[in-house]
Amino acid sequence: MSALETIRSDLSGTTGTRFTVVLGDITRLSVDAIVNAANSSLLGGGGVDGAIHRAAGPDLVAECRMLKGCKIGQAKITKGYRLPARHVIHTVGPLWNGGANGEDELLAGCYSNSLGLAREHGLRTIAFPAISTGIYRFPATPAAGIATRIAVAESADGAFGEIIFCCFGDEMAGLYDRLLPEALAGA
Repeated sequence: MSALETIRSDLSGTTGTRFTVVLGDITRLSVDAIVNAANSSLLGGGGVDGAIHRAAGPDLVAECRMLKGCKIGQAKITKGYRLPARHVIHTVGPLWNGGANGEDELLAGCYSNSLGLAREHGLRTIAFPAISTGIYRFPATPAAGIATRIAVAESADGAFGEIIFCCFGDEMAGLYDRLLPEALAGA
């Protein structure tokens, strides 16, 4: 991590996985993979998606075109190109429609499928943004709860060295600071 990131929490799970809450820019993290909160086309957009595409450069769009999109809750992987991260795992989060349309399960799928791809490719360090909490309007507290619970559960096999929750603002980082110890205690 560069000096631009601030570590908020740094905890270890029972299998040795390190869980870190960082306040900063996900495009600057030197990890095996960063996760992109993508739209279904995978061709770039606003927010985290746009920032990742701008930082990675045009080769990312070219590779994403070959993937022919991605369904909500699923994940696909590409190279990182100009990013310090070696790979980008693209996942499409659900649009919040009140919670009665399977949004929790779809968001959980984003995290479990992203971690599954990381495991399949032997990637040990992975950084997540707060998927679906921006323009997709998923409420922050349940979204962070899902993220932390799934990450802790998926790391039970010891496949990961570090899972980072990279937050853009203090409020979201504070939620992860509070919910991550609860998820670890419940594991």
